[in-house]
Amino acid sequence: MSRPRSVPGPPGALDDLLVRVRAGEFGADPNQERVSTAFCTVQAVRHAERTTGYRNEVLSVRLGAAVGSCAAEPGTLPADIIDECVGARVADLLAHPLAPVRIAALDAYLMRARPHGPEHGARAYPLPAGSSLTKSRARARAVVELLPLARVRTVLVVGVVNSLLERLRTLGIGCVPCDFEGGRTEWGEPIHRDAEAELDGCDAILASGMTLGNDTFEPLRAHAASTGKPLVMFAQTGSAILPHFVGAGVSAVCAEPYPFFWLDGGPGVVYRYGGSSAAHRPGDPGAAHRPGEPSAAHRPERTSAAHRSGGAA
Repeated sequence: MSRPRSVPGPPGALDDLLVRVRAGEFGADPNQERVSTAFCTVQAVRHAERTTGYRNEVLSVRLGAAVGSCAAEPGTLPADIIDECVGARVADLLAHPLAPVRIAALDAYLMRARPHGPEHGARAYPLPAGSSLTKSRARARAVVELLPLARVRTVLVVGVVNSLLERLRTLGIGCVPCDFEGGRTEWGEPIHRDAEAELDGCDAILASGMTLGNDTFEPLRAHAASTGKPLVMFAQTGSAILPHFVGAGVSAVCAEPYPFFWLDGGPGVVYRYGGSSAAHRPGDPGAAHRPGEPSAAHRPERTSAAHRSGGAA
């Protein structure tokens, strides 16, 4: 596989990244690359300690050793979509009329071109073995630590994941949950349907990677870029896509490639990019102390929208 001569700079928007990938700026010509495998993962869960459940439906495509994924609202993917993807040229899938197909193909291409690793700025964060709730809470800690907690008071959460809301509540941070389905959270708070309408009332944003697949990512990125607000993405969908936007509206990403934490009870790993100094603690595998940062001993401690997933991102 050919390699780009230099590392491409951050894209201005998702469409810009698609154009640059189609042009071969990140390595192999997508006209010469074909998807070998495609599959859908469908999951339903209700944790023992929770009163609500959720469903996940994820389209994944495989390009060599790399798997790219995009979650879709349950029941919206055509039954024959995996047959349409298998053997197709990546360039054709990047121009597919369905956004989940475009995103899954882009994710797979970038996963192979720039896999998660320290050479690309990723810091591995281990998830423990255990129940899906245990692993969900561990991931929530990994995500929330990427916020500058000392100066955040109210977080817009786009894509309702109960473990994230629970973690924010534990830290005394207010949140405004948003989701296409509306309804109420586990704690009875109303879930807003229009994330854009709530942006001005929050000083930070946590958003699911599912926003890539339903075309709601760009307004969030543009708002964060223009206001300087922290935008942290938790990404099963597009885990290899979103790190490219760190420094271009996105302040941090918690990337979780396939297989996701809810598929396996064994230990797992997520990869963190960017974020606050709390996310660079020496205890995190792959984390390095940054010159000029205070050591862990001197750092103060403080403890729309996507389809309601509860776990998918």
